[in-house]
Parts: sequence; structure tokens; C-alpha cells
Amino acid sequence: MPSPENSRPNLLLITSDQHHWLAMGTRSPHIRTPNLDRLAARGIDFTRAYCPNPTCTPTRASLITGQWPSVHGAYTLGTQLPPDAPTLGEVLRKHGYVSGLIGKAHFQPLKSTPEYPSVESYPTLRDLDFWRTFNDKHTPWYGFDHAELARNHADEGHVGQHYAIWMESKGLKNWRDYFQKGNDGRTETPTDATLAPPIVPGAGYGWRGDMHWKLPAELHYTTWTAERTNAFIAEQHAAGKPWFCWSSYHDPHPPYCVPEPWASMYKPADMDWLVGDAHSMEGLPPPHQLTQIAKANFADYNEDGFGSHGYHSHTGQSRDQLRQVAAIYCGMISFMDDCIGKTLDLLEQSGQADNTLIVFTSDHGHFIGHHGLVAKGPFHYEDVIRVPMIAAGPGLPAGVMNNCPQTLVDIPATFAAAATGQVPLFMQGRDVRKAWQTGGGRDSVIVENHHNGAAVHLRTLVTQQHKLTVYRNRPDWGELFDLESDPGELVNLYDSNPKLRSAMFERFLQAELDREPSPQRRVAGA
Repeated sequence: MPSPENSRPNLLLITSDQHHWLAMGTRSPHIRTPNLDRLAARGIDFTRAYCPNPTCTPTRASLITGQWPSVHGAYTLGTQLPPDAPTLGEVLRKHGYVSGLIGKAHFQPLKSTPEYPSVESYPTLRDLDFWRTFNDKHTPWYGFDHAELARNHADEGHVGQHYAIWMESKGLKNWRDYFQKGNDGRTETPTDATLAPPIVPGAGYGWRGDMHWKLPAELHYTTWTAERTNAFIAEQHAAGKPWFCWSSYHDPHPPYCVPEPWASMYKPADMDWLVGDAHSMEGLPPPHQLTQIAKANFADYNEDGFGSHGYHSHTGQSRDQLRQVAAIYCGMISFMDDCIGKTLDLLEQSGQADNTLIVFTSDHGHFIGHHGLVAKGPFHYEDVIRVPMIAAGPGLPAGVMNNCPQTLVDIPATFAAAATGQVPLFMQGRDVRKAWQTGGGRDSVIVENHHNGAAVHLRTLVTQQHKLTVYRNRPDWGELFDLESDPGELVNLYDSNPKLRSAMFERFLQAELDREPSPQRRVAGA
């Protein structure tokens, strides 16, 4: 078998979607993730990793650009990462690497316009002839030489693309019957209307009947992601090429449904360790308080007409319902873990494990009743901005835990440096391998959220001990928590501790200056 050119490290990024940082076997004995556990045993388990933005598109774009959303431009859901944005894959291609993306991309919106054309939109999503020739006609795409994509979460109607082609190749010609109707304006009459989990009106976000999906596990997109990830890795290894692969899993993002045996793996009665509690929102910004009111009016915060994820009433789900959600959520994670194990097995069996830098993480977290909230939104509690993260590979210590703040923006910079010896100038992230080797990280990290024009625009600074959140043009709003004495984030110190608030504002300003990019080197005095 040929050896990779110059024995440069292969690069493997594995991501989940909307994954609460506690829902890992290294965090809790109540969930089974044996393969992520063995990856942690080979490397570093980070307890304080943070996403750059707690929604999908912004963070996913950051994972290939090494930039914060305010710089790369895909600042919220429904926006597009510019097709000419500089990316990690482009850098690696110039150094002989082959780059592949398998799974969820979400760099582009579900709607295509003349100004912002999107291939991740209707009707293209379900145009399988387009996707059969995608890699011949449209790559490199965002720096990826090869891409196999699927846009849906669970049984959403956004299914199609390469995943649908794969289902048909496996003999599942009626795959549409297992999913909700697509949003492409077509009328689809299912062959068997009992195969797609029923939507239950009023039951809560992402609720699907009894949540036991009849789609066979061997035809699930989680299985597809692992199978196609392994095919890409095996092909590059056989060719002797160094490779970068983003293995991008879709779960445990709602809707909540998963096939057996994963749907019955966890009992709702055992889920109190993951289900959070509501509390008084007094002293917090008005939208926080409105979430705890049935039929609350959020019109003042929806200036662009598209609404804001999370700016709605979060009432209506009982604790028993949240326990049911948590049980399926954990089943989705354990299913994903099982498939991740197949890729770890391939690396070990092919002799690539010791020469592959692997990072596992998630694009953002998730609320299951935490602070009285569900799913996600512009509420920068740890539950939604803190993410699981593991790193293993050449030069990194094994079996250690790191409690220093980390940002996902550093991952592409670290990958680039490992492959080429330097961080590209366009990246705001840092090569943090030395910090990881010595148990370090950053002094602070920033989390952005510019979700809805000027109405929903906030930023958060997280240090080792404190967290400050500020809002654009809203001087009376603010959050300040001491994460050591108040890990549950129940006591807002923003008004009661002006000295600490002032000190954190100064640190915030320095952090903002620190992350300003320098996109070119100075070559002359004038």
C-alpha cells in the first residue's frame, strides 16, 4: 500500500449537529458512546470548547474558513458563505491534499435567488440527476475536491442529494415515503403513508409520534455518512495521497426520531441527568422573560420577516415529554457513535491511525428544558454555546482532559499548520497544537450571534471564570455570570457587580482587537 506523500498527517474532522456537551460517555455514565470514549482515551477531551455562533451555517462556515462569522459573511441562518470565500480545502489542495466532505454542509440557504444562488435549495435538492454529476461539474466546491451531501435532519422533507441516490442504490426506491413532504411545491402521494413518523400538532418542536422511525437503520443517513466517509478515506489511502475529510453527521439535531434498536436504548425515566430546569428570568433581557410566557409576542425582534430561531414561547412541554425527547436524543447520539467507530476501525486496520490528526466536535449545543428553553436560540447559556470536543493524533498527549477555553475557529488553522507548517493569513484562528500539548488553550473566546438584522445582535466573551454578553444598541440588556461559583448560570451579575462588569468589558475590547485579521503581510514602510 502506498504511503502518504512525505508522511504528512491526514486530517479528519468529525462533527455532530446540535450536540449538548454533557451527552458523551466521558461526561456521564448514563449515555453510551464507547467509540468517542476510545478516541478520548487516545487524545485530549476538552471540557470548555465553544462554537463561534450557536447556529448551523455560521459555525460550519467557520470550520472551513478559520474565521468568525462576522468576517466570512455567513453570519446567520438563511445566508450563504460566499462561493469565493478562502477555505482550508483550497490551502490543502495547493499542498497535494485531497479534500472531501461527506454528510451535512449547510453553507447555503434553502432558497436560491439570482443574487445568492444555492445548490442546497429546492428544487435542486431533489434533482438527483444534478447530484449524480455534481462532483464532475461543480467541484472543487468550497475547497472540497469531492462532496457527498444531504441537507435533511431526521425525517425532514429536505431529503435528497447524494443520500437519496445512495438509498436508491440500496434498493429503497420509495425512500420518499419515509420522510415528510418536500417543500418544492410538488404534490407527492406516498406509497405507504404509515412509514413517515407523524407530526403531532402542539406537542413541541421536533416531535414525531412515538419517535420510533420505521426507516431501517442500515438505510439511515448516519449509516450512509460512515460508509461514504470510509470509501473516501480508503480511496485516498490506496492512491497514496494525504487527505482531509470532514465526516459531517446530522444528529442529534431534531426532529426527534430514530430507528430501532436505538429508539429503545434509553428509558425516559432515566433521563433526568440531561433534562434541565426552568427558573425565574427576572433580571434578564426581555426576550428571555418572554420565552416563559405562552403565546408571547416577539414581533419587535423579527424585523427582517424571517423570525429568529428561539424567539418564541418555550412553554408547553412537560417534564415527562422532555424525558422522552432526551431518550431519543441519546439514541441518536449512540447510533452516530457506533458509525464513528467504523471509521476509527478503518484507520486502525489500514495503519493510518497514528498519522491522522482527528478532531471531533459539534456545531453548537442544545436545550432540553435547560433554563426553561428548548432546542436553540440567541440565549448564550453554556448548554447551547459549549460543545463536545476531542482531539487525537501525532504529537498530542493521550488520555488527558483539558479545562481551558477553546474555540472551533482554531480547528482549521491547526489543521492547516499541521499540513503546511503555517496558518494562512486569511484565518483568524491559531495553531493550538502546542497549547494542547501542554494542557493550555485561550485566555478567552468570543461567541457571536447576529441572527436577525439589528434586532437580534449580541456577542459573548467567555473567560476561564466569567461570561459577559452584550447586545447591540440595548444598553439596559446584559448578562454576566461567574461560572465557577454559579455553574448553572442562575445569578445575573450585570447590574449588581459594576466593577466586574467594567473589567470584563475591558477584556472584551482586548479580545476583539486580538482577533482582528491581518490578511496580508506588510512588505514596505509605505
